[in-house]
Amino acid sequence: MNLTQPGILAGIPPFASYLFFHALPGAEIAPALQRLAALTDGQRLVVGLGESLVLSLGQPIAGLHAFPSYALPGCDVPSTPSALCCWLRSSERGDLLEQTRQLEQTLAGAFRLERQVDAFKYRNSLDLTGYEDGTENPVAEAAIATAVVRTQGPGLDGGSFLALQQWLHDMPRFEAMSSQQQDHAIGRRKSDNEELDDAPESAHVKRTAQESFAPEAFVLRRSMPWASGSQAGFMFSAFACSFDAFEAQLKRMVGAEDGIIDGLFQFTRPLTGSYFWCPPLHNGQLDLRAVGLQPLDK
Repeated sequence: MNLTQPGILAGIPPFASYLFFHALPGAEIAPALQRLAALTDGQRLVVGLGESLVLSLGQPIAGLHAFPSYALPGCDVPSTPSALCCWLRSSERGDLLEQTRQLEQTLAGAFRLERQVDAFKYRNSLDLTGYEDGTENPVAEAAIATAVVRTQGPGLDGGSFLALQQWLHDMPRFEAMSSQQQDHAIGRRKSDNEELDDAPESAHVKRTAQESFAPEAFVLRRSMPWASGSQAGFMFSAFACSFDAFEAQLKRMVGAEDGIIDGLFQFTRPLTGSYFWCPPLHNGQLDLRAVGLQPLDK
């Protein structure tokens, strides 16, 4: 029986680390991935494979492709692919350090850690700006319908597609904005999280209202704040059964069709952008049969 990695559908953990790996040239990556599969429980560790890694295994995954980049007046959206992403989740910061070391040892000789982003839950899932994220997130059965692949066959059913962007906030700029300017950039009042009827068309809520697209563009958001030294921002994380909904939202955010740029770009910008396929679980470990890899004997 195929099961979705449970961390995808679970709530936001108190602490997390996003680890991005690149594959070493000429390395034997298949044995390393099989070791990783045996280690993955899908709860404390959620794994996603990038397009380059999947293609190197000679087994393309339908729907997995490069992250779209945009360079438009007022906003730049980069595409920064990685071979492998590991989302570590824990209630203890120290556990993440141990898990990171274990992963590096498991993948040694085939993959190298190229980037790490440490994230955390802030005031009951608020962004560092004080606004709530994921207000209209689907729940229960709707969350499963949004995030989980179905009817595609063994090795695919139970999987999910992950869009990740690391956003860097300009906090001094944001703090210099008036309360009304902040609320109008988001489209909600910070004080009570209510949508503003008089918000401008550039307000983030209006730009990305999931039910305003045809078809409706729902994603399951699992975003978390991050901080490193004096820099801080938001690790945008969206799971879905395809990238269609996210791409529709992103295209509208950058004003690709109507020239109206999302209010978020007034005080924040994405540093990265990448796509991953998150395989299902099978018999207690990551199911990599869709990319031609059989499980190790336990």
